Amino acid sequence: MTYPQILRRVMLAIALAIIVGALFLIGPFSPPSRVKPTEQTAEGSATGEPPQTVEVSEALASQFKAEPVATRDFVVFKTSVGTINFNENRQVQVFSQYQGKIIKAFYNVGDDVRQGDILFTIDSPDLLQAESTLLATAGVLELQKRTLARLTGLVKAGGTAQKDVDQATSDQQTAEGNFRAAKDAVRIFGRTDDDIEQILSVRRIDSTLKVACPIAGRIVTRNAAPGLLTQPGVAPPPFEVADVSTMWMIANVIESDAPAYKLGQDVDVSVLAYPDKVFKGHVTNLGSTIDPNSRRQLVRSEIDDPEHLLRSGMFATFRIRVGGPIRSPAVPSSGVLREGDGTMKVWITNDRRRFSKRTVIVGIEQDGWSQILDGLQSAETVVTERPEVLNNMLLTGREG
Repeated sequence: MTYPQILRRVMLAIALAIIVGALFLIGPFSPPSRVKPTEQTAEGSATGEPPQTVEVSEALASQFKAEPVATRDFVVFKTSVGTINFNENRQVQVFSQYQGKIIKAFYNVGDDVRQGDILFTIDSPDLLQAESTLLATAGVLELQKRTLARLTGLVKAGGTAQKDVDQATSDQQTAEGNFRAAKDAVRIFGRTDDDIEQILSVRRIDSTLKVACPIAGRIVTRNAAPGLLTQPGVAPPPFEVADVSTMWMIANVIESDAPAYKLGQDVDVSVLAYPDKVFKGHVTNLGSTIDPNSRRQLVRSEIDDPEHLLRSGMFATFRIRVGGPIRSPAVPSSGVLREGDGTMKVWITNDRRRFSKRTVIVGIEQDGWSQILDGLQSAETVVTERPEVLNNMLLTGREG
């Protein structure tokens, strides 16, 4: 055997010894994996997806709560956002029936008023004219009465003709008609019979016209100020009063949801100012058109507010029940995980030691429960608490 052959054999032996030693060292110290990918598909391997099954120790398994898939009734609701407004059916602009200069205003914005309370007074030239006419017609009537009485006495004594008595009788009847018309004209301004008798007895007129509140409610706008000239129906109104026991919620719903809304549907309304309170109401008006720009339909609801908590302009959300209950498989919402790509996942188990991750389709979320439209059967058991721990174990490859 030549020297080169001997050298090659020695080097081959050394290489084999090194390989055997390395295998001996690696084998005994290789730690067993505690997360076992037992259900990895060929497609998953090709895409590099992480294993979808985790096996845990008996001690750790007791930390995960798992429950069978439940069956629950889910009520179909529609939600939308909108704003609170005054109930325009119970909101009035208070004008004086006649023009005049405002003398005094008695209430401010936010004050509560009762029906009949005097809001403001004006100096009315029309009232002045009506009362002056009343005094004039009263004087004419008194004169005609005396004239008729005198002529009646004269005709009995032969001192005048009967035609004079007849003319005086006609004049008295005309005066009585004018007097009654003048009294009615003064009553239009709100004067009572006692007020009229007072005017006639003292023969003094008062041009101050009192303007009363037509409804009970709250002052929401005040433009009245002493010295301001006001005219009937000419904006701005001296006062606006609204009955705030009910309010409106104005919402604009998306076009695709429009067929679900009906008149009379019950409405639950929430506002940011009172997050723990639900205001009750019902739908009173549905828009007859779809806005061509926003593609939305108006839905107006009347909301009960007996405590007068709501304010016009508040941002609000409503929820309307638009269908009967739907019975479906369900799991607690705490057991459903949303992945980064938007898919919904749950962890299922058969022996509470081995857990498998599965994609599900979630429908309605209600009262802490999630409706499962697809992906689970009623006999399966789902992790309902701490499913994110299993997710972490899946990613790190060890028990958390």
